[in-house]
Amino acid sequence: MELSEVIRARRMTRNFDPRPLERSLLEELCTLARRAPSAGFAQGAELIILDGPETRGRFWELTLPVPERAGFAWPGLLRAPALVLPAADSRRYLARYREPDKAGDPARRLGESTRAWPVPYWLVDCAFVVQNLLLAATDRGLGALFFGLFRGAQEVRDWLQVPEGVELLGAVALGWPAADRPSNSVARGWRDPAAVLHWGGWDAGRG
Repeated sequence: MELSEVIRARRMTRNFDPRPLERSLLEELCTLARRAPSAGFAQGAELIILDGPETRGRFWELTLPVPERAGFAWPGLLRAPALVLPAADSRRYLARYREPDKAGDPARRLGESTRAWPVPYWLVDCAFVVQNLLLAATDRGLGALFFGLFRGAQEVRDWLQVPEGVELLGAVALGWPAADRPSNSVARGWRDPAAVLHWGGWDAGRG
C-alpha cells in the first residue's frame, strides 16, 4: 500500500486470531519500526517481545488476573500471539549528550540530568517507534493495538528485569485480526481540521 493508504487504514484491533506469527516477521516489523527519529541519534527505544505462550500468559496474569477476566470487554485481545513492550531508555540520552559534540552548549547541560530536558524526548522518540510498528503491521495485513499498563506495571518491570532509567510506555498486541467490533470512542469521529490546524498562532484568523 501507499503510505497515505496505510495511515488511513490503520485501526486498533482488539480481537485476534490465535495463529502464531513467525519470529522472522516479528523481527522484520520491529527492526523496521526502529527506523524513527531520535534526539542526537541516541536510539533509546528498546522493544521487549513476548511471543511464547508462557511469557504472554505471565504478562496477562500480572496485568489482568483471571478473576477479573469474566467482565473484560475485549477477551479476544488475550489471543494475540505476540506482545511488544516499548521501553524508553533515558540513560542513553544522558550519555549521548555528555559526548563532546553535544556537551559544548553550557546552557543546555542535557547530559547532567533528565530534569534538564524541557521535554522527555526518550518518550517522544519511543512513541515514534510505536507508531512505525502500528503502521508496519497494518501494511502487512496484521492487526495491532497499543494499550497502557494500568495495572501490574511494577510487577511487569520486576518480572522482565527492566532496569532503572528505562520506562515502559505500554504494550502493543500483534496478530492476525479476527472479526472485531469498533470501540465506542470511534463514534466521536475525527475533529474538523479547521479546529486543530492553527495557522500563524493559536487563535490567529479565528472569529
